[in-house]
Amino acid sequence: MEFLTTFYACTMLYLCLLIWKVFDQRRNQECYILGYQCYKPSDDRKLGTDCCGKIIGRNKNLGLDEYKFLLKAIVSSGVGEKTYAPRNVIEGRETNPTLNDGINEMEEFFHDSISKLLSKQGISPSQIDILVVNVSMLASNPSFASRIINHYKMRHDIKTFNLSGMGCSASLISLDIIKNIFKSQKNKIALLVTSESLSPNWYSGNDRSMILANCLFRVGGCAILLTNKRSLKHKAMFKLKCLVRTHHGARDDAYNCCNQKEDDLGRVGFYLGKNLPKAATRAFVDNLRILSPKVLPTRELLRYIIGSIIKKLNMKTNSNKSLITTSSKSPLNFKSGVEHFCLHTGGKAVIDGIGMSLDLCEYDLEPARMTLHRFGNTSASSLWYVLGYMEAKKKLKKGDRVLMISFGAGFKCNSCLWQVMKDVGGRNVWDDCIDCYPPKSLANPFMEKFGWINNVQDPSTFQFQDFLNK
Repeated sequence: MEFLTTFYACTMLYLCLLIWKVFDQRRNQECYILGYQCYKPSDDRKLGTDCCGKIIGRNKNLGLDEYKFLLKAIVSSGVGEKTYAPRNVIEGRETNPTLNDGINEMEEFFHDSISKLLSKQGISPSQIDILVVNVSMLASNPSFASRIINHYKMRHDIKTFNLSGMGCSASLISLDIIKNIFKSQKNKIALLVTSESLSPNWYSGNDRSMILANCLFRVGGCAILLTNKRSLKHKAMFKLKCLVRTHHGARDDAYNCCNQKEDDLGRVGFYLGKNLPKAATRAFVDNLRILSPKVLPTRELLRYIIGSIIKKLNMKTNSNKSLITTSSKSPLNFKSGVEHFCLHTGGKAVIDGIGMSLDLCEYDLEPARMTLHRFGNTSASSLWYVLGYMEAKKKLKKGDRVLMISFGAGFKCNSCLWQVMKDVGGRNVWDDCIDCYPPKSLANPFMEKFGWINNVQDPSTFQFQDFLNK
């Protein structure tokens, strides 16, 4: 009897130790954001209406129809006058970019934002254990990760990952790499660096599907410091709750809807196809199908299940098929599990489309709209400018949940959910202009200055120089 009692006691103790070990291990696998630093280029690189007009006017390959198309695209893009262009474009060298133009563009961002982030967080470069860098449309040798290590003299045993070709959704792909490393290695600090190089990819031809990218993409970048150290939990701003990645590269239409390519005359640019919205919608729906159970409360999932059953029963009993209606809105109420929506600033149409699908109000869409207006589409780093807007407006309170949604070439839709660890409202990239947002109007002055071109009917009487002088 004594033996059995001892045996049961030891068994129970062993089970308790196993449970504690699993629980303790999970605590070491959490992914926290300690801080992030968005990049703001110098004011001499701002792309105002006059500067934009001069850049367009320099393109000798454009005709009257292309000017009218660009006018319509720029006015309806949602992009404002204070976004930033690559230095070679501002200096009039966009038709002949060099490798150094692209590298210098990236290094300006690296040296500015990483230094500010490490200084603000009180972290030394030698404390960084993991470095993940993503720049989609430019690869250099040595890699950008190696350039950062050399500049900051990081440790020789640092684990590095240098990603390219991942498009606008690359931030969350890089985050997924860090999250998976954190699952197997304790007490690590990771630096995620995300940006895009526009210098060698500014399109100087007349293909409308490639000109459109010039209207949307702008210079930007962000450095993010993450950790799974429990000792730094009290300093954390956000905690990662879940991350979902969807890839439709096996579908030819999705694969080909947006890509870096050359036009018929060999001019490099970024192609945006007419089937892009359809590909994005499909990827978005598939992503939400996996994401929903992870972020929504049980009551909302039950409401949806019961509602779906009732709807199916009604459809079976109702022989009048004309009563069956379709809707582009999600049947799930994502606001029941999410307080803030951090949306990819792919363009006004992208923001409107996501807003309609999730039944979001203007309050929910404001951060994305204002980021698109102030900074444009900064590719993979755009999500962090949107998050910065929320922080600057002091919208983020302890316990709130923030849903990030991004799209990228391939075609990919990635999403993740963050939990706010403390009230957030520090100084960031929005400091100099946050009080001006939202403005009374987001109207682009481009129409006021160049709208006269819509009245020109005869291309033979159109004088090229008039485009700049009017």
